Amino acid sequence: MAAAPRVEMRGIHKVYPDGTVALRGVDFHLHPGEIVGLLGENGAGKTTLMKILSGLLQPTRGEILIDGHPVLFRNPSDALRVGIGMVHQVFTLVPPFSALENIILGQEGSPTLGALRVEKARQRISELLEETGLSIPLDVPVESLPIGVQQRVEIVKTLYKGTSVLILDEPTSALTPTEVHDLFRFLRGLRATGRSIVFITHKLREVMEISDRIVVLRNGQVTGELPTAQATPERLAELMVGREIVPRVSRSSRPPGDPVLPPSVLRSSW
Repeated sequence: MAAAPRVEMRGIHKVYPDGTVALRGVDFHLHPGEIVGLLGENGAGKTTLMKILSGLLQPTRGEILIDGHPVLFRNPSDALRVGIGMVHQVFTLVPPFSALENIILGQEGSPTLGALRVEKARQRISELLEETGLSIPLDVPVESLPIGVQQRVEIVKTLYKGTSVLILDEPTSALTPTEVHDLFRFLRGLRATGRSIVFITHKLREVMEISDRIVVLRNGQVTGELPTAQATPERLAELMVGREIVPRVSRSSRPPGDPVLPPSVLRSSW
């Protein structure tokens, strides 16, 4: 028997005061130990839906259930209390502070006070790093760290707050291929601990590589949901844009053998 969903979102609507309709009755669910790819073009409603789940926005209509119980999130702190945290595209780190100070900021009091409390936090963070397989220089100012390492700090900062549902908004947008590889390896390890992950993206290759299941949004509605093993780039692209994507091949009508460049250009290229 399949495990009950950790998260259920039912009939989520979001209409902004100016009349803009961002979500139109979206259903979404997430199981423990699962990576779900939330796929769609820019403006499809992906981030809006997850901002609602993380307490940053409130839905116009609809309900959220956590472990089968209805909840009402007034702010991100309410969501964090039940284990839901979101890492945004724009980091919220304090550049001159060390990685350690950023992680514990707001959790353990001022990092400049209470040395014993800070050392206990360091021990907890070191255990979390060992559990997740991440490597972070805790005493280095984050402004001196590469973007990929800064992202690790953001993730650990969220996990340190007790997060069991991690939402990542376009997490690879500023990463190098090596950093993407390291991030995916970390996410698979995180999934193995039983945590759940929502991976927001518009990149087909990445969502097919890292996810267990894919949910596609278009114009604020779910247009498809399928196991990643059954997905193809062509099918996902069709769900994203609403029509079949047919590759176009441009063929020249010029007879074979005729020079494409003028003779003067051909002579100057030798």
